[in-house]
Amino acid sequence: MKLFQMKPAQAGKHRMASFLDDNFVCAGVAGIGDLEHVSQVELVARLAQLYGPENAELGRRVEELGCFVHDMQDGDYILIADGDAVHLGDVGDYYYVDRYDNEEDGGCHRRGVTWLKGYDRSELREELLPFLEEPHSVSRYGKTVSKEQLASWLVRTTSMDRSSQNEGSSAVPAHLVGEALSILEAAMRSDDADRRERAAIAILQYAGQSNLNG
Repeated sequence: MKLFQMKPAQAGKHRMASFLDDNFVCAGVAGIGDLEHVSQVELVARLAQLYGPENAELGRRVEELGCFVHDMQDGDYILIADGDAVHLGDVGDYYYVDRYDNEEDGGCHRRGVTWLKGYDRSELREELLPFLEEPHSVSRYGKTVSKEQLASWLVRTTSMDRSSQNEGSSAVPAHLVGEALSILEAAMRSDDADRRERAAIAILQYAGQSNLNG
């Protein structure tokens, strides 16, 4: 899958509350019409007509809106950082809402989102932080990402969590721990993507605890 980041401020409005409540995201450029069946070449032409071919904004707008309309696909994942809160979602198809195609709102280019989980920025591993801080309002992570890889980035066990895990694990016999890890290892080879993801998270949490003890 592909992973994208977006900023909560779109078309001059801070939209995070609407994104979460109404399960959508938008990339705001009013005045260029429905882009569902528009090629990248036509998108460039429409934006050039809107901004002017010599406008310094043109290149950035082409890159950001092209990313949202053409590069992003149903089933890709998106991260939106709003202060210290980071929201993970599964995006759907592009759609256009004509009544918002105006300068007052501008939120006409949309994708539905199934919000999966919220995180505090401090919970995320360092691999993700530079990506979330990119200046573009919409951008793609440089390479495809598996669900297992993303799950590993979204797991950072705090010292308090580790202490609790250590206290609980001290009473678990070693042979049971071994059996549990064998089950998780088998689950990692499952055809069920959700099962693989849960197993990956559990193994990473155990590995973090083991490294601390070592």
